[in-house]
Amino acid sequence: MMSVKLTPYLNMEGNAREAIEFYEQAIGAEVLFISTYGEMPDMPETFTDDLKNLVAHAMLRVGESELMFSDAPSGSPIPKGKQVTICITTNDVEKSKLFFEALRQNGQVNMPFEATPFSPGFGDVTDQFGVTFQIYTESQS
Repeated sequence: MMSVKLTPYLNMEGNAREAIEFYEQAIGAEVLFISTYGEMPDMPETFTDDLKNLVAHAMLRVGESELMFSDAPSGSPIPKGKQVTICITTNDVEKSKLFFEALRQNGQVNMPFEATPFSPGFGDVTDQFGVTFQIYTESQS
């Protein structure tokens, strides 16, 4: 059965761990998953130890909802409109691709839709209204 889920995705400027700890205390968030850039395959040789320790992806549960986080790879300032994005998760690559293609109309592709080490279909697109979506397909195991 095909599923679709929308999750707020918070892009941080190098302080994702601090934010995660804050949300654990403030709103009872529970860490489901956290990985660093240092744990990613194909990580650039140029990454310093500080960059390797930044959060590449984290997922928290808050009540019945989820919240995702990552640090900007450089720890650099996040452009206006990009600090909070929306992750659309499906379990169907074709459906994910349809969402991506629809959202890119009169918008901007930030990362082309393709298979990645972490998803059989992933892309990042800013729509014509300036809202950024990450389209993520869960692996079928």
